[in-house]
This record gives sequence, C-alpha cells and structure tokens, in this order.
Amino acid sequence: MEFLPGLICLAIMVVMMMVGIPIAWSMLIPALAVGIWTYGLPVMDLLGRTTYSFLFRDQLAPLPLFFLLACIIAETEVGDELFGAASKWLSRVPGGLVAASIVGEGAMSAIMGHSGGTIITVGKVAVPQYKKYGYNRGYALGALVCGGVLGPLIPPSTTMIVLTLFAEVSLGKLFIGGIIPGILLVVMLVATAVFMAWRNPTLGPPAGKYTWKEKFYSLRRLWLVALIMFSILGVIYMGIATTTEAAGFGAVAALLVAVAAYKFRLRQLRRALYEAALVIGMLVLVLIGASFFTYVVGSGGLGKKIAETVLEVGMSPMGFIVMLSILYLFLGAIMDTMTILLLTLPIFVPTVTELGFDLVWFGVLVVVNMQIGLITPPLGLDLYIMRNTFGIPTGELLRGVLPFFIVLLVFLALLIAFPQISLWLPGLMSG
Repeated sequence: MEFLPGLICLAIMVVMMMVGIPIAWSMLIPALAVGIWTYGLPVMDLLGRTTYSFLFRDQLAPLPLFFLLACIIAETEVGDELFGAASKWLSRVPGGLVAASIVGEGAMSAIMGHSGGTIITVGKVAVPQYKKYGYNRGYALGALVCGGVLGPLIPPSTTMIVLTLFAEVSLGKLFIGGIIPGILLVVMLVATAVFMAWRNPTLGPPAGKYTWKEKFYSLRRLWLVALIMFSILGVIYMGIATTTEAAGFGAVAALLVAVAAYKFRLRQLRRALYEAALVIGMLVLVLIGASFFTYVVGSGGLGKKIAETVLEVGMSPMGFIVMLSILYLFLGAIMDTMTILLLTLPIFVPTVTELGFDLVWFGVLVVVNMQIGLITPPLGLDLYIMRNTFGIPTGELLRGVLPFFIVLLVFLALLIAFPQISLWLPGLMSG
C-alpha cells in the first residue's frame, strides 16, 4: 500500500488540529515524522528543497501585491461610497438597501478577495441605514452574510491564488472563470431580496428619493477604482500581461488613486503595508508546513487511488463531484477556508484530474462550496463574524439567512450541472 504513509500523515494532522495545534505545525510535524519513517533521514534535505521550490513558485508572486492593493483601498472611503452610490440608485426598489449591500459586496469582492473583510466593510456602512429606514434585521443581515460568498469568487481572489499552488491550472483563467458565476450570483441574490420585500413591504421599505444629479454625483470617484479593477482583469483576459504584472499595476494604480482622489496619508500607507506584511507572513508559515505535507501525501498516489476506487465501486465521476461538494459544505461548517484548502487539495486535485474534469471549473466549485460552508452551523465562521460584529442573536440571523441559503444551493447546483457558466469566458482568453 504505497499510499499508506499519506493516510497516516493525514490522520495525525487531523488529530493535532482537533486538539488545537496551529495548522502550520499540524501539517509539518506529521509530514516530517512520516517522511523520516518512509524515506529515512535524507528527507531533511528534501524538506529544505521542497519548501524552497514551493515558496518561490510563480503562482505566489501576485499574492502580496493583491493583498497590498486591498489594504490600500481599505484605508480609503471606497466602501462607504460603494454602498452610498448603490443605495441611491436602488432607493425606490423594494428592499433597495439590501440589494445595494449585495451589489456593494460584489464590488468590494473585486478589491478585497475574501468574505469576512467584505461583510464587515459593507456591513459597517449598511447596518446604520437598515436601522434608519426600519428594515427587518434578520432579513437584511441574512442577505448580507450570504453575499459574503462573493468575496473569494469575484477576482482577484486570494483563495484562488492558494488553490493554484496545488493544481496545474492557470491563475488568469481561474480568475476569469469566477466572473460570470459572480455576476450570476449577484443577480440571484438581488432578485431574491427584492422579491421578498415586494411580497412583504415591512421587510425593506423604500429608502428615500434622490435626483439624477445626486445619483451621478455619487459615482464621481468610484469610476477610478472600477477602472483599476477592470484594467487588471482586462490585461489578464487579453493576454497582455501576466497575473503578477497585473497585480503590480493594480497596487501602484490603487496607491496613485488613493493619493489623488482620497487624500491618502503616509500613516495610512504604513498601516496598509503593515497589514499586508502581517497576513503574508502568517500565510508563508502555513505554506511551509503545507509544502512538505503535500509531498508526503501525494508521493504515494493517494489521489489516484481514490479515483480508481470511485470507478471500481461504480460511482459516476459526476456523482463523485456531488459527494465532494457535500464534503466541502461540511468542512466549511467546521473549519476555516485555508485549513480546508491545505487539507483537501493535495488529495482531491489528483483525483479530479484522473477523472478528467476541468480544473478551472473544479476551482470555482471549491470556492463556492467552502464559502457556503462558512455560513453553515455549527462553526459557520461568517455567521460568527456577523453575530459578533453587529450584535444579532444566532436564531434570528439563521431565520434571515435561510431563503438566501437556498438560493446559494441552487446556484451551486447550476454550476455543477452547467460547467460552461465558469468555463465559457476562460475558453475565449488569448494565450
């Protein structure tokens, strides 16, 4: 059983995480122990070489630049202005403020790249407006937390960057593959919010009237940020620049816009640099453990063995994808995103490849599955963030989440049934 060391390594890691040991050590220690048992002491040299090659892969290069871009924009008033503009344009629509918050989350997703930051950034602006206009709290915050799924889905996405470390897939194509699913999800969530408020006006009454002048004035600075994000994706899509080059352009452009349009100060730049460095530093420690763990688990062909087993027991490849989706939903309910990625990708990427599935499609599915899991009890990390940040009881929040959660499951089913939703646009890319 060549794959036995991988199974042992996996089992030890799960036990260590369950007792509260940080994920970096939970991956490194069992991988090192099992590696020495399997390959002998020379594995220590292998550890150094594997770690070096893993950390200096081209896929990691855009990560600090996108983090810096997000941290720079977070230091400006972009979040306030995004929600303010969306709320003015949708003010007369039933549930307009909730629709505006979902649109705002979609826009912030193109900047921040993760769900928790997106929820908090938009929520801090939106929640006072909900209270002002008498919106039902469960309905409004339930929609807001479900809109957080957009965070890692709409590029640039830090989750997608980490995913490419374990899968032989173009980061540019993975980014582009998230665009149409992201737009589709915004439309589905907004339509649900508006329909619910139309059926029951007490949920979300109209929020004032604004002139066309006020509406267009609300966009006066936002077009600059929108231009940055569209240009980043545009040059990737057309093959003009690599993802790393696009990330560098985005970070510099964000800094120039912040200084010129938002009176960005030196102290804000220091905070942005500090936050970006802190996140990257923590991520590097985790990836050092992940690099050797991936080698030990993958060297025995565990992923290939799973694929063979699936076919031997008569399960269809698509049936396996459905089962895997259920597993990711479960894991998302009890673990954070990074842990799930590092735990599962070394095993399932080879399996999915062996079964003949497109890794761009699989990557989008993984992102959506995990994010839905983050609003699922018992852990439900995004639920925890919403409850503690905005002081809403768990039961009230869950009742508000339920209609939008159903929409998310329907959305996931559409992505599984119709792979072209995520594959059509990458298929048109240059290069």
